[in-house]
Amino acid sequence: MNRRGPVRSGLKRVVPALLVGLCAANAAIAQETAEPAVKTANPVAEFSGIDKITGRIITFDVYIDETVQFGALQITPRVCYSRAQNAPPGSSTFVEVDEITLDRKIRRIFTGWMFADSPGLNAIEHAVYDVWLKGCKAESEVPPPQS
Repeated sequence: MNRRGPVRSGLKRVVPALLVGLCAANAAIAQETAEPAVKTANPVAEFSGIDKITGRIITFDVYIDETVQFGALQITPRVCYSRAQNAPPGSSTFVEVDEITLDRKIRRIFTGWMFADSPGLNAIEHAVYDVWLKGCKAESEVPPPQS
């Protein structure tokens, strides 16, 4: 008797069951992604930043189109979208980050999207400071900028 005989026959029963399960999972995913998740524009982007020299981590709110300085960085979010908690990709912001150099010039170091669910994807990695998006908020304890 071949030792592989029973194993192969067992595989013949397991593989179709796995395929049926995978097809059902793919159908469920396709149905979820077929309906676009509604995104909500928020007036406040919540960031976290670390000063690598002191090791201090702070969380700070920035209103859309407001520029806030964190160390030598100036952070300006342009939009901040959130989705329902069960809908990927969660919160995202389009942000511009400038660095103030030692000779007092402003140099753009980042323009693009940040995603709260993937903070390492497009976080700002500066020699001294790192900044990443924590989420988007409808309101903040920080008063809005004066117009």
